[in-house]
Amino acid sequence: MATIVEKFFANKDELTAELSSSLEQSLVAGIKEDGRAVLMVSGGSSPAPAYKHLSNLELDWANIDVAMVDERWVDADHEKSNEAFIKSTLLQNHGAAANFVTMKNDALTAQNGVAECEAAYKVLKRPFDVTILGMGPDGHTASLFPHAEGLEHGLATDDLVCAINAIESDVTGKITERMTLTLAAIADSKVVKLLISGEEKLAVYKQAKEGGAVADMPLRAVLNHPHINIEVYWAP
Repeated sequence: MATIVEKFFANKDELTAELSSSLEQSLVAGIKEDGRAVLMVSGGSSPAPAYKHLSNLELDWANIDVAMVDERWVDADHEKSNEAFIKSTLLQNHGAAANFVTMKNDALTAQNGVAECEAAYKVLKRPFDVTILGMGPDGHTASLFPHAEGLEHGLATDDLVCAINAIESDVTGKITERMTLTLAAIADSKVVKLLISGEEKLAVYKQAKEGGAVADMPLRAVLNHPHINIEVYWAP
């Protein structure tokens, strides 16, 4: 079982304040200890205010690497691109000076792009200082989707990234081809911040925490990992 600390907040503003402060401290500590800090980022509405707050801080951004947790296999100017989201929130103002490592490359498919992406991620400092994860109503995290093509590999491999082809659903939308951090990469983090909002997702989280088939709710693989330090942030 992972080491899990649950932080429940009265509202999203309180969650954002605590997350922003914690991320700042982790990045400053990472640079102090290792000369560089690595922040793994996810898309979504929950971390957006914290990203915008961080972008305005006068951190040593030249020594901070920002890299994607997962990405749809779409160009960076696509409306569904996580890269575009990160560039419009975190990589602004002072944050624009960070070294950004994208997942999407010029390969026609995510599977064909794995080797190039893996090489880019292998040069990053490990353990990563912080990995930010979200969670879907289907129990997926990163792009580790239930019963997806590539899921089994993503949970078992020692590689840092893998290609995923999810089963189309209301959660995935029509863009099912993704690149994602593997379970091993998520585990190679000093701390994982799992961001959850609303009662519905809280119920999904509790269901995943209770145990069951990992293929049905891949978040279980993270929650059950013996070497992962997870901080769960929840707000209504």
